[in-house]
Amino acid sequence: MKLTRRQALGAFGAATAMSFASRLSAQEGPITVSALYDQSGGLESYGQPIVDALRFAVDEQNAKGGLLGREVKLNVYDPQTNMQLYAQFARQAALSDKPAVVFAGITSASREVVRPIMRQFNTLYFYANQYEGGVCDRNMFATGVTPGQTVEKLVNYSAQQHGGKVYIVAADYNYGQIIADWVKKYTADNGGEVLGTEFFPMDVTDFKTSISKIQAAKPDYVWSALVGGAHISFYRQWKAAGMLGKIPMSSTTFAGGNEHVILTPEESNGIMVCQNYLQELDNPLNKQFVTDFHARFGANYPYITELGMGAYQGFRLWAAGVEAAGSVDRMAVIEALESGISLDAPSGRVTIDPKTHHTTMDVHIARVENGGLIPVETFEQQPPADTAMVCDLIANPDDNQQYVIDF
Repeated sequence: MKLTRRQALGAFGAATAMSFASRLSAQEGPITVSALYDQSGGLESYGQPIVDALRFAVDEQNAKGGLLGREVKLNVYDPQTNMQLYAQFARQAALSDKPAVVFAGITSASREVVRPIMRQFNTLYFYANQYEGGVCDRNMFATGVTPGQTVEKLVNYSAQQHGGKVYIVAADYNYGQIIADWVKKYTADNGGEVLGTEFFPMDVTDFKTSISKIQAAKPDYVWSALVGGAHISFYRQWKAAGMLGKIPMSSTTFAGGNEHVILTPEESNGIMVCQNYLQELDNPLNKQFVTDFHARFGANYPYITELGMGAYQGFRLWAAGVEAAGSVDRMAVIEALESGISLDAPSGRVTIDPKTHHTTMDVHIARVENGGLIPVETFEQQPPADTAMVCDLIANPDDNQQYVIDF
């Protein structure tokens, strides 16, 4: 086919522009994102889906041309549920990778190891997990749910459905202890009563004595804030004692590590949870997301967890901040995110709250049923009201601490 002079010049111009863009991208190199999540050591059932969600988000971004014309590269570290390795890899990532952003930490303990290191090395930090709330740090964005978004809703629902007497079992660390306090607060607000509270180290596997105490106390329902592979034993022993279905159970941690998939339906059906994301959500964005995710990782992928969605949404919010800033510069991106950047995600609308660096989002109460989470009730656009009680980074941009919220 013979080209006209105009067509030839146009083709030459397009080729030159493409060549320039290619040289620019190669010259600047990829944008590095570092991720520190447990792929072994006891919390891998939480960490592996998070890393998969980040890989999916990065692949999705690169398929759209990357960010600012540059490829996004993901570096993944496995801290093996070891706080010393979290500290080591956090420093290594910040100094060697020179990342534009770090996504890291499952437990509150791991977050509080990583967070000061990221501040020390002026590296933007995203914490994507549900947690107990109260962190006020301009260098950190939290894209998981907090107690005011989920615990309040589920305590109220459980009291209305079953009665106000509750027995709490929780992991014995910062998260479990503070969540127990929130359950006590919301129970008291409802005129209910906490009949007992027990905390268990992360490696405990024998819950028979505790189950006997619960049987003797006869609560209207049990609240579980148990965490990790060892604590799955509680649900198996609860079923073996004939308690599943006799005393209802509610939890904001159950299913975060795919417990509803690891356990049989006979060991888990009927447990109530409250989360930002459920794979079963009936909206077009989520249906397409689940289809694409399964195309990437296989039709038999166990379940796309809320924690994975927190990382996926966090990555997309960060990317939107980069695009708005026109730069990966840390302060430019922080200021762009503080404009209240918002996006439509598979879980619903997600918006950065400028004062707290947390997110406003939908939450859903669901029932565990045959390895799935069946939506029961939705609460739209819940703000991080708990952390907002103690944190205002617009008024106090140099604040840098975790507040224990005084009830």
